[in-house]
Amino acid sequence: MTDSNNWYIEHFERTGSAIGYRITGKLDEVQSPFQKIEIFQTTDWGNLMTIDGAIMLTSKDNFFYHEMISHPVLFTHAAPKRVVIIGGGDCGTLREVLKHKGVESVTQCDIDEQVTVMARKHFPELCDSNDDARAELLFDDGVAYMANCPAGSVDVVIVDSTEPFGPAKELFGPAFYKNVKRILTEDGIVASQAGSPFYEIATIQNLFRITKQIFSIVEVCLFNNLTYPGGLWAFMFATNGLHPIRDFVPARVKASKLKLNWYNAEIHAGSFALPNFLKKAIGR
Repeated sequence: MTDSNNWYIEHFERTGSAIGYRITGKLDEVQSPFQKIEIFQTTDWGNLMTIDGAIMLTSKDNFFYHEMISHPVLFTHAAPKRVVIIGGGDCGTLREVLKHKGVESVTQCDIDEQVTVMARKHFPELCDSNDDARAELLFDDGVAYMANCPAGSVDVVIVDSTEPFGPAKELFGPAFYKNVKRILTEDGIVASQAGSPFYEIATIQNLFRITKQIFSIVEVCLFNNLTYPGGLWAFMFATNGLHPIRDFVPARVKASKLKLNWYNAEIHAGSFALPNFLKKAIGR
């Protein structure tokens, strides 16, 4: 919501907290068949995107999220060639994935084309790789897309979704993850947005429980995120093959010479170290 003092403030009623950005005005708004997308101009953080009132990203700090949902999983896999992104309509994750020269194809499937339309218009830096010959952008139901993918055809799946409500609800269910396992290669890996480890512990517990019944290796990756509740965020990392620490080769990160703002080999190793309260919550 906006207030009379020119701030956009998102109130988190369930946590008794809020986050706000000083704005100069609204740049754009669209009501898609699925959700309301708004773009605001801030005084210090560039452009701001919200979906149904929830803050999604700013120009200034989105690299935290996009780098951490992409590079830990891609540098764990020995040679990721075929990647699928479910969600990710702002295209920042697609951009990060395509920085890896060994990736041969990336299919991004987001149900709402308007998210990408708004990103192209107001966050063009996130869409630098949309026209890469290796990229395929689909606007369809990600659950149905996964159900129709051939078995053993994908090296890495990245679930870059919103919270488990509305269009994203089914992306947090067991049927979806059974299909993820089916389409992954033997060493395939899935990385999934998992929410706040402090404010939304039930989401992480549920996702951990579901994926642990399907995959032999399930880990939680933590990182800082300035835009989301609490400033600490989590991804779930699941596979039947490669482990994100034991099978990680730090030298590959340096050798890649990727120009990144947050992720490096030391961050990779540290991000899988969990605080005691989270270990207890997932039964570690």
